[in-house]
Amino acid sequence: MPRNGLIDPRIGFIGIGLMGLPLCRRLLDADFALTVWNRHPDKCEPLLMLGAQQAASPATLVEGVDIIFLCVSDTAAVEQIVCGRDGLLTALQPGQIIIDLSSIDPAVTRQLAGLVQEKDAHWIDAPVSGGVMGAESGTLVIMAGGDADIIDRARPVLGALSQRVTHMGPSGAGQVTKICNQLIVAANAVLIAEAVALAEKAGVDAAKLAPALAGGFADSKPFQLLAPRMSARTFTPVQWRVQTLLKDLDMATALAQHCQSATPLAQAAAGLMREHAEQGHMSDDLSSLITLFAGEKPSC
Repeated sequence: MPRNGLIDPRIGFIGIGLMGLPLCRRLLDADFALTVWNRHPDKCEPLLMLGAQQAASPATLVEGVDIIFLCVSDTAAVEQIVCGRDGLLTALQPGQIIIDLSSIDPAVTRQLAGLVQEKDAHWIDAPVSGGVMGAESGTLVIMAGGDADIIDRARPVLGALSQRVTHMGPSGAGQVTKICNQLIVAANAVLIAEAVALAEKAGVDAAKLAPALAGGFADSKPFQLLAPRMSARTFTPVQWRVQTLLKDLDMATALAQHCQSATPLAQAAAGLMREHAEQGHMSDDLSSLITLFAGEKPSC
């Protein structure tokens, strides 16, 4: 059946992590044919049981698919998957679409988009916001950079993963938008931890903060998610890793320096988050930030 210029598109997905696993489940639930690859092959097992196929390498995944999703940890991982031995570029065919859901450096994104264009294929940088819960429920928001017509062709597939896709501009614009998103999220997370710790030390039941402030000017999705987890010291399951947000903050600092744009709050948040990470919490959930201000060691 036609899907906005793509007829029953076959999907390849690389990166079966916290976000990738639920996103792949949603694609399978939407009846897309799915082939997956992950650096650690065992991570693919739950999807194989649901009907996905497994590729031996990124290059072999390219064979027989129309759209290739990337959802990996950082810029270096994306570069390796695209340009490395048995990478996507070794097998990419004209007309194929790569959609990078990862949060990576905008300048590298533009370079990779150029290399893909030389193969007469297409690159969309499409980082997401909404966390694991958004991936599970299909309520992510996607900020996309690249050719508007190609993004429109991919919207039916992206619609299985998200509530909204916004075209932000040419290649790299999606990644810049995600950096702006992460500045706000990071500063909020640190401030929420400060507020929860202050409430506790002042004798207020911090578990009541989220319902008390719901709908007010201080309210936000991060507040409603993090404040209860912080007050209850619930650090599992991991929803947002400290290292992921810290990586994005480092990219924000580099971009701000390049653009000569002041980001004092983001730098303060990055410093506090780095201090927390260096105390052994790099892979912990963002809610564990409360221990930095409460003077505790997380029990997870």
